[in-house]
Amino acid sequence: MSRPILQTIQLVKVYRSGKVDIPALRGVDISIPRGAFVSIMGPSGCGKSTLLHLLGGLDRPTSGSVILDGHDLARCGDGERTRLRREKVGFVFQRFNLLPTLTVIGNMEVALAIGSNGTLPASRMHDLLDLVGLGEKKHRKPMELSVGEQQRVAIARALLHQPAILLADEPTGNLDSVNSNLVLGLLQDLNSRLNQTIVMITHNPEAAAMGHRIITMRDGMVVSGGAAASTDSTSPS
Repeated sequence: MSRPILQTIQLVKVYRSGKVDIPALRGVDISIPRGAFVSIMGPSGCGKSTLLHLLGGLDRPTSGSVILDGHDLARCGDGERTRLRREKVGFVFQRFNLLPTLTVIGNMEVALAIGSNGTLPASRMHDLLDLVGLGEKKHRKPMELSVGEQQRVAIARALLHQPAILLADEPTGNLDSVNSNLVLGLLQDLNSRLNQTIVMITHNPEAAAMGHRIITMRDGMVVSGGAAASTDSTSPS
């Protein structure tokens, strides 16, 4: 069996409020194969967003390991963790975080300049915008796009540096049902056509069902779906 692209081992995260410790994650073990589309769901406050931040190296665990493509993020220094996050992780959030004064291609150019160090061709920006169906709107500003189109720009931007894994935190949270279905269909397409590994946080059971596997969390713990299974390589029905 090949090594998982992402794995956590007894992952614990505790926040402190004054003199009180508030556990957010309580020994989380998950394993995600390369090329999987995994949904993580659970009630508000269950720890799923905290988990996503740790998976992407945005925060450090209190204890335990986050192993991303063979690198334990918990053991990396700040500089190394930043490098791994930039090279191996793409982020899509509920808020699109597009620069309003720039065009679509301008937003892509900023992301390219920040992360590529001149190693990626500019043509990749255009290819990705074509892939998400926005090639003809690349000179428009975000406010000239629908909310669904803005999220598709954000997805294209997240894929710019060919990340090993795409982490999506409630990517349809600001969208109506029509645009939600379009964005979820795009994520499915990216997974099936490009073998893009995707981990998506969602509170919506219908959105979660778009993935190959659902990891359910409650009270900072995984209650089902944490281990990889043979169904990871099959498309959902």
